[in-house]
Amino acid sequence: MNDSSFPPELGEQASQSAHAAETGTPPEAARAAEPHRGAASASQTDGGSRAHMSDRRSASPVEPASATHREHAGTDSDTATSATVSPDARQRRRLWPLVPAGLAAALLLLGIVPRLHASAALTRQTDAQSVLSVSVVTPRAAPASRELVLPGSITPFAEASIYARTSGYLAHWNTDLGAQVKNGQTLATIDAPELDAQLRQARADAATAQANFDFAKTTAQRWQAMLQTQSVAQQDADTKVSEMEARRAMLASAQANVAHLAELVSYEKVTAPFDGVITARNVDVGALVTAGGSPGTAGASGELFHIQQTGTLRVFVDVPQNDAPYVTPGIGVYLSTQQYPGRQIPAKVARTSGAIDPSSRTLRVEVDVDNRDGALMPGAYGQVHLQLQATRPALDLPVSALLFRPGGVTVAVVDGNGRAVLKTVQIGRDFGTHVEITTGLASTDRVIDNPGDSLSTGQVVQITPAMHS
Repeated sequence: MNDSSFPPELGEQASQSAHAAETGTPPEAARAAEPHRGAASASQTDGGSRAHMSDRRSASPVEPASATHREHAGTDSDTATSATVSPDARQRRRLWPLVPAGLAAALLLLGIVPRLHASAALTRQTDAQSVLSVSVVTPRAAPASRELVLPGSITPFAEASIYARTSGYLAHWNTDLGAQVKNGQTLATIDAPELDAQLRQARADAATAQANFDFAKTTAQRWQAMLQTQSVAQQDADTKVSEMEARRAMLASAQANVAHLAELVSYEKVTAPFDGVITARNVDVGALVTAGGSPGTAGASGELFHIQQTGTLRVFVDVPQNDAPYVTPGIGVYLSTQQYPGRQIPAKVARTSGAIDPSSRTLRVEVDVDNRDGALMPGAYGQVHLQLQATRPALDLPVSALLFRPGGVTVAVVDGNGRAVLKTVQIGRDFGTHVEITTGLASTDRVIDNPGDSLSTGQVVQITPAMHS
């Protein structure tokens, strides 16, 4: 059967299917491209179709095409189309429905694989973060000696407020503010004429008492001589002796009054009680001073002069309870002040109170400083540097390794299985950024530095390089 026996429509479809199979183009796309073919091809197809129809009409009478004929025509058309398609084209046509499935599978793989990689990375990161990373330090031997710096106020070795012991008017003063004086040197003179008159009267009374006693003594001696010759009675002789003893007592009383007034008169001269410097003068010439009172105001408290002994100065410091056992007379100590930067002024521990103050838990220590050159002034602020010596130094740890728990001071160490273990320790000396651990820690322990408050015994940890040596 040749192609001329097919209807024109079936021929066109067969041609399109064959072209699509050879080029791999779907039939719909081939049919869409058919109108764009050249006009010559279309004219030849139409002419051939009309000639074919004319031959059929001339060969047989015109009658309707039966259903059987149409079925045979369709079968013949399919057979002709299949005969014109090559095996490679048929294989491509069979593989064509698998292309969308392949694309979908590729897209699915492109979306799933990164997700699987991300999930695996997240799992590894979570496992790594579940183990706490810590840095450890090894305890080292605490220093045998250290310097303890404590603030202190520089005070004079001795100071006194000088008051008037005799009432009167200030005649003149001999020393002023800042004067260096010696022991017994006159600072001022008080004019007290009433007191001078009382002293003269007392001396006259003492002279009268002395004369009366001398007469009574002579009389008693005479009566004792006459009693030996039985010239007088025993009673009369005893009376004369008693009168002599009474006169003796009156003489002693008069002499005591003279001494009292003479002592008061001596207070008219105000003298220095020790070597030192006058740090205050609160009186002027002509001012009325009273015994034990301030100038011009009777009975009121006040002072004429204030004197301080500055050849040797004292500095009192309060040593904490933990360091108190190491502070003894003879340890190294020096003083530093702001007005002399870098200068170390020699000093010594003179004495301690020997008891801890219950209110401050400190030991009172007196440090003496030689100030014969006058470099230091009383009342200044200074820092005392004590060189403490430990007989049995313990272990030393940074403060950052300590945990303050309700049960006491605690440190965390890493055992041989890589787990944290909490240990309670006892703190000794305080070095500022480091402390001495006296009990509860071994020198071979690996102590966790900067442990978290949530760290517990048995927790798995991972050691990283330590920040402290």
